Amino acid sequence: MALSESDVERIAHLARLELTADEKIRYAQQLSAILDYAAQLSQINVDGIAPTASVLSVRSIMREGDLVSGKLPRKDALANAPKTDGASFEVQGTFADAD
Repeated sequence: MALSESDVERIAHLARLELTADEKIRYAQQLSAILDYAAQLSQINVDGIAPTASVLSVRSIMREGDLVSGKLPRKDALANAPKTDGASFEVQGTFADAD
């Protein structure tokens, strides 16, 4: 799929980019090559191939010392908080009233 310079100008405008004339020509060629490659990939028959989240082997990144070994008492967790209700942290609301 060959992109024209006007296509690149439109994309650049949407991305709020200023391109030189040379960049427009170069990006038209590069983006066209990317789209051509994507079109080739869409032609591959993937029937019967299970989707994968990663091509890397799954392994645990946890170390022995990373295991939970106890919990922090609530009193200690809240000790340095600027404001609490005794059981939880109190924080300022982030949304204004709709009034």
